[in-house]
Amino acid sequence: MFCPECKKSDTRVLDSRDDTRVIRRRRECLRCHYRFTTYERVESPRLKVIKRNGESEDYSRDKLSKGIFLAMEKRPVSQAQIEAILDSIEHEITRLKTKFISSKQMGNFAISKLKEVDEVAYLRFLSVYKSFGSASKFQKEAEKLTKDKPI
Repeated sequence: MFCPECKKSDTRVLDSRDDTRVIRRRRECLRCHYRFTTYERVESPRLKVIKRNGESEDYSRDKLSKGIFLAMEKRPVSQAQIEAILDSIEHEITRLKTKFISSKQMGNFAISKLKEVDEVAYLRFLSVYKSFGSASKFQKEAEKLTKDKPI
């Protein structure tokens, strides 16, 4: 780590704070004694997503995030919970130890995580993911949710 003041690489860590997504480190330059803060974040997995039509594209956390955010719109779910869902999906992808993943697999990961957190968001995401063409398909999925729940 280079000091922003004197550009030397002799620094030491004074304090580290772990968050679930980011590590905050307070550092001091051993040469000029300038103190500064750095943030470390785990890099998103580098992989290709194979779409339904056979084309592939680079994995994009932003694209996945957009779909999750749309499903969660106006639901009682915090930003932190949404980030935790995204982190959990990425963790599942990383555990596969592959450079390619199908969009179907990614969708299934998202669906399972959303089902655990919010049923309405789950149904919203599922309706887009499975291209529900009618209200009856939506209703069937909603009925499956209520059948699975104990009274």
